Amino acid sequence: MDSQSQSHGHIVMLPFMAHGHLIPFLALARRIRHQTPFVVTLAATPLNLQYLRSIISPYDADSRIHLHELPFRSSEHGLPPDTENTENLPINQIVALCHSSVSLAAPVERLISDITTEEGRPPLCVISDVVFGWSTDVARRLGTKSIAFTTCGAYGTMAYVSLWLHLPHRSTDAEEFSVPGFPERCRFHRSDLHRIIREADTTDQWSKFFQVQLKLSLASDGWLCNSVEEIEPLGLDLLRKYLKLPVWAVGPLVPSDLLQKSSPISPDSTLRSIQKRTGKALGVSLEKCLDFLNSHGPNSVLYISFGSQNTIGPGQMMQLAIGLESSGKPFIWVVRPPLGFDIKGEFRPEWLPPGFEDRMTRSKQGLLVWNWAPQLEILSHGSTGAFLSHCGWNSIVESLSQGVPIVGWPMGAEQAYNVKMMVEEMGVCVELTRGLESQIGAEAVKRVIELVMEEEGKGGEMKRRAYAAMRQMREAVKEGSDDDRGSSVKAMDDFVRTILGEPAKDTSSSSS
Repeated sequence: MDSQSQSHGHIVMLPFMAHGHLIPFLALARRIRHQTPFVVTLAATPLNLQYLRSIISPYDADSRIHLHELPFRSSEHGLPPDTENTENLPINQIVALCHSSVSLAAPVERLISDITTEEGRPPLCVISDVVFGWSTDVARRLGTKSIAFTTCGAYGTMAYVSLWLHLPHRSTDAEEFSVPGFPERCRFHRSDLHRIIREADTTDQWSKFFQVQLKLSLASDGWLCNSVEEIEPLGLDLLRKYLKLPVWAVGPLVPSDLLQKSSPISPDSTLRSIQKRTGKALGVSLEKCLDFLNSHGPNSVLYISFGSQNTIGPGQMMQLAIGLESSGKPFIWVVRPPLGFDIKGEFRPEWLPPGFEDRMTRSKQGLLVWNWAPQLEILSHGSTGAFLSHCGWNSIVESLSQGVPIVGWPMGAEQAYNVKMMVEEMGVCVELTRGLESQIGAEAVKRVIELVMEEEGKGGEMKRRAYAAMRQMREAVKEGSDDDRGSSVKAMDDFVRTILGEPAKDTSSSSS
């Protein structure tokens, strides 16, 4: 450890074993580093640490962000060798990975004890993923505060927690049902639920993990949330009332330059810098992507991506392609092999309509990108008018931070709850379909694309609302004097006062 941690304090961070969690944890570490004098140690298993090293900048490495390796052997937990995160892992093995995370308690305890011995005091707090509830007991036992961090939005988190802890759909035969903690007007539908939670009954392995870990996280000293006070007033209010704990909305956790520039994508951007930020090899050159976007007018291009771990069924892929072509709207589509095939394997032309790619290339209507695209650069370009997404929270934050409305196709986790919130509360989204088993026709695809891309009507209103959310996000991270500071900056200040044991100021982000 260094002298800064001894004089200012130390924070230990424990991300869940998935890239969609590692990235916002690193972003939160950077935000803490920027706004406080504290040293941060990000602790993760060897391969996850390797991924973090691949995306961390020299500035991070030379600053107060440290990386600590937690020993882990996947084969000891019934997992394939060198399996340390959800990437490329079939869903029936993800639950084994979840349960294996409890084994990290002992090495985390050693890490905290070593920091305490070396610095003469325990860390200020342990910030752990909400599904690492076991860390609450470890922190309390070693004399430090326990803070849960949800990498999701407040509404989606609230729905996820309440649904898993109460399983309200199990006590009714109705298709629609109320969820504890939500007002009656926010009724949920069985189709909102992924098959895993729909079938959960408290005795299954998923219930045994989530019910135990989430209950433990309810006993923490407070929660951090990757959201913004102004864009999720209902979700944050419900979450605070349910938890009866402080909830600090400290988002959006995206690269700071994207909250300052309208179109950071440029010829000066390099493939190397994007790969450094994402840790991924792009499936298209930046120049080709930029040329395509520049060849189309403002707000005219539909961007399509289902996240780093998802794909759709063969029939769904075919209908999506037919609908895209018939809409006549320009698009960039990140394509991967469909369900039933190796998602990282070679893409076959027969998965798309005959001659589809050639026609799209010749007409300049579409650009197909294999496996991975520079998402933030695409979303921040002025030609991008909408985003067809699986609605993982990271993608939502990236899209709304650039004022881009969303076409929702949720597939798992809390994604359907995110869509519900964006449709009913924010008005920035329209749902195309949900799940991997749904039947989707080309006509429905065409109709929804035309709706969301229109300049007036519902599409125009969605765009205006998304633009308003973008302004609110940028205001939230504004720095300056006390009166001028944004809500997320003030929330971080209040979080710091809490872990230092100082009286909290009377702000909305600290109310319970």
